[in-house]
Amino acid sequence: MAVGARSGHDGPEDRADGARGENVTEENNSGGGTSSPGDEPERADETGETGAQPKKQRSFWKELPLLIGIALILALLIKTFLVQAFSIPSESMMNTLKKGDRVLVDKLTPWFGSEPERGEVVVFHDPGGWLETAQTPAPNAIQKFLSFIGLMPSAEEKDLIKRVIAVGGDTVSCKEGGKVVLNGKELDETAYLFPGSLPCQDSFGPVKVPEGRIWVMGDNRQNSLDSRFHQELPGGGTIANDQVVGRAVVVAWPVTRWATLPVPDVFDQPGLAPAAATALPAAAPAALGFAGALPLVLWRRRKRTPRHTAE
Repeated sequence: MAVGARSGHDGPEDRADGARGENVTEENNSGGGTSSPGDEPERADETGETGAQPKKQRSFWKELPLLIGIALILALLIKTFLVQAFSIPSESMMNTLKKGDRVLVDKLTPWFGSEPERGEVVVFHDPGGWLETAQTPAPNAIQKFLSFIGLMPSAEEKDLIKRVIAVGGDTVSCKEGGKVVLNGKELDETAYLFPGSLPCQDSFGPVKVPEGRIWVMGDNRQNSLDSRFHQELPGGGTIANDQVVGRAVVVAWPVTRWATLPVPDVFDQPGLAPAAATALPAAAPAALGFAGALPLVLWRRRKRTPRHTAE
């Protein structure tokens, strides 16, 4: 075949020089031969795919359903494990959040054991009895589908959004017209309360928050049916941690309202943690040090014992 490609005809001389033709082909492939006009067809056939047709690229319209399917699967995974969009339906969190805002909620960290902390804005499922009178519009099929994959806030789920004021082990109270008191410390909430809103219009507490639960309040205190108004329900107005969907971390829409939702500095003041919680970290390093040193001591004793026996 290499001879035919080089000579351009099937004469006796070409067939007799078959071995020589193969040697020339090997030299050209290794880069040692010289080129000539008669060698051009041979260079065209160096790939060994003479006559092969180039593979046709798939049509964009044939690949489009696959791309859409992958995008939908990714959106569903993101909604399930990473972040989800929620719409603010009321004015209970003004001015931090306004009615119609869209927030993104972190759903990843709870998978790693993270629990709600004081000062965080969280979304949680209705524990029962909080939204009995709330009317939710019936969504159409498109809204249901977009909500399912996380591209649109859910219109059917009864979720609420409030700020965590106290966590398990905390004691919270408030006297009419005064400030909220958390573990004996008054909270200066001017950084996030709605202007003109009183920290506490009616007295409540003191309430000892059970372990594994949280006490929540709205930033617009006079327009928020929060933990204060559901103390007659099971849990005494507190929310179980496993009912929390996640922490709202950013206002994503409208763009003019874009903002992060950090924990206010007031929740970082010293002495805010309850006595039991402050004693635990103080004892923990000693306990961990003892636990780490014990295997080392036992190992050294076992290493010394054979030496004394040998002596």
